[in-house]
Formats: sequence, C-alpha cells, structure tokens
Amino acid sequence: MSASGTDKPVYRVATVEKIVTPEGMAGNNWHRYVILRGKSEIKGMKPGTLSSVTQHAESVVEDLNLRAGGASTAYSARKRV
Repeated sequence: MSASGTDKPVYRVATVEKIVTPEGMAGNNWHRYVILRGKSEIKGMKPGTLSSVTQHAESVVEDLNLRAGGASTAYSARKRV
C-alpha cells in the first residue's frame, strides 16, 4: 500500500552512492541515485555531498508521488487561462 493509503505503488529512493566523476564533468564529489516504483527505475547523477544528493532524490520522489496522486506540483503543466 502507498503512503497515500491507496494500492498504487509509490516512488521511493532505493540507493544513493558515490561514483567517479562522469566523463566531461567537473568536480570530484559525484553521487548516483536510483528511484524505484514497482518495476520502474529512474537513475540520476548529481554532484554534491551524500546528504545533499540524498535530499535532492527525496525531493524528486516527493514530487513524483504528488504527480502520481493527481496533485499539482511546481513542475506540472500549467492550464491556460
């Protein structure tokens, strides 16, 4: 059951781990995160501390779960007036 009380699966952060800097990118403190929802998988990479990248991934999860529940978010399409 999801966090919203329905049977829809919710997105969740599965892992956040340090990686080598992707080719062509600056910096030396990169992390990869994986977000899961059922069998769906979203992967992302971001520079920053483990804590800041984890917070970013959790923010993405929150937004995705709001969208999946039909709520409007800062990133959802706007209706024309």
